[in-house]
Amino acid sequence: MMIEKATLQDLEALTELFDLYRIFYKQESDLQGARNFIKDRIENGESVIFIAKDEEDSVGFVQLYPTFSSVSMKRSWVLNDLYVKKNARKNGVGEQLLQAAITYAKETGAKGLLLETASDNLTAQRLYERIGFKKETTYFYYFSIE
Repeated sequence: MMIEKATLQDLEALTELFDLYRIFYKQESDLQGARNFIKDRIENGESVIFIAKDEEDSVGFVQLYPTFSSVSMKRSWVLNDLYVKKNARKNGVGEQLLQAAITYAKETGAKGLLLETASDNLTAQRLYERIGFKKETTYFYYFSIE
């Protein structure tokens, strides 16, 4: 298994993975929309994506978005997307992608790495906690405008 920082050369593989990720979250397939979205993020430097490759097959990805803390005056990263193809699950791919994200956050001097998951996604929660993520209990998060 190889984890690499994705480039535009990975666009077609990322398009497929991103579309599958969105389908997992009950969205309609939209390959052209997925391609455009990922291409824009990479070209504009708006996210950092790591891709997992098993031989020639791309089997997963993680996407990080930058954010900043005014109080600490540091960058943080939001781990917004993590996906592993069904046939590659339970082989440590998700953990390897998470470790790549953690390493990248450290290398960029980030304050931290934030992620969220559904309250019923117990498999993901166990993975996150096993590798050192802590469930937030101090702050409430609010959301407006959909």
